[in-house]
Amino acid sequence: MILIVDDDPAQRRMTGAMLTAANRPWLDAPGGAAALDLLSGPLGADSRLVLLDLAMPGMDGVETLTRLRRVRPNLPVIVLTALGSVANAVAAMRAGATDFLIKPVAPERLETSIRNALKLNELAAEVRRLSAGAKAEGFSGLVADSPATEKAIRLAMRAAQSAIPVLIEGESGVGKEVFARAVHAASDRAARTFVAVNCGALPESLVESILFGHEKGAFTGAVARRIGKFEEADGGTLFLDEIGELPPEAQVKLLRAVQEGEVDPVGGARTVKTDIRLISATNRDLAAEVAAGRFREDLYYRVSVFPLTLPPLRQRREDIPPLAERFIARFSAQESKSVVGLTDAARALLVSAPWPGNVRQLENAIYRAVVLTENRLLEPADFSHLSPPEPGSAAPAAAHPFFDEDGHVRPLAEIEAAALEAALSRYDGSMSEAARRLGIGRTTIYRKTKGEEEPA
Repeated sequence: MILIVDDDPAQRRMTGAMLTAANRPWLDAPGGAAALDLLSGPLGADSRLVLLDLAMPGMDGVETLTRLRRVRPNLPVIVLTALGSVANAVAAMRAGATDFLIKPVAPERLETSIRNALKLNELAAEVRRLSAGAKAEGFSGLVADSPATEKAIRLAMRAAQSAIPVLIEGESGVGKEVFARAVHAASDRAARTFVAVNCGALPESLVESILFGHEKGAFTGAVARRIGKFEEADGGTLFLDEIGELPPEAQVKLLRAVQEGEVDPVGGARTVKTDIRLISATNRDLAAEVAAGRFREDLYYRVSVFPLTLPPLRQRREDIPPLAERFIARFSAQESKSVVGLTDAARALLVSAPWPGNVRQLENAIYRAVVLTENRLLEPADFSHLSPPEPGSAAPAAAHPFFDEDGHVRPLAEIEAAALEAALSRYDGSMSEAARRLGIGRTTIYRKTKGEEEPA
């Protein structure tokens, strides 16, 4: 129902006729006081939008709008007026108007404004609903059919009730960021910002600038001041993924930022106070990294106050079918396919697969299968890249990694490139897992795959 508020009966009839032609129900009020009475009465609950005149005797439009906001703060209001001055428009928008139209208005323009106002109100209502329900829904969207996952969620729910620093440990692809977002959503910071930083993908020369910000002119190329991720996450949650990849210099500044709640922008003369909830994640054994001297011991104890380990997918196989069904539903809708599930044989194949890439690999496998299949149910043939070789079948001969076809040693760059390609292929493109298995830093893989040379 749309409420027309105007002291001119002819104008109310004309606007009502446009609404009737657009199949929109309406009712009217001859002034501000009558409109407020109507909105406070039985018909007020059905009103979804107000068309309000500004120039009315007694209570004018701006006063009506101000009082209306106290009664129905989220009700969209479109101002219709013949007084098209900038001052009137500014006054109306400051009072809470959604739009401002000049009489006479064309039916098409009025309908567009109404449609936009209602859509905007729906989106705002959804944001309010999500913000209000975030705390209760933080972990409800996670798959937890296995005892191992249930245990991890119980611990994470306890961590969410405080601002305690959390360290999420687990292999690459197990869903560490998903858990971090759930902890944030179930905390009292749910309505604030969640900022995720992949420490393994940060160029070493820019780590401090990205995390802590920099001032204009702090270094070559710093043409303007830039706030860091700590400032960006102020009041909310900062998630540092692959924290074990941070270089030693950045670890020193990170320790101070976590301890003191303040950061020093690069090239700045002042410190900046920040209030963040820190969640870190790593696929490394940070205790072993500390023992090897690659990670600061004091920082380790600061970020790992509440350690949380996520088991690999092979240790929680009960989660595989529901995860697969969820991915099928998502990718089927995304790709406009009619895939609705798995055959029993396909489900058994997925449950028995080794999944070295964990949930990320499962997700990619489902995506590939949904795109390529012509069936409504995914079959084992749709996962041929996961199927073991037939008994007695010979594996195809692979090229020797060190020698070319003529028996000569291949160039070192080719051998290295082949090793990187094989590792990335084996672990579904996960640089973190490939780096861990190869025993090198993730940044090294990143540079080499981008074609950058190592410094001499």
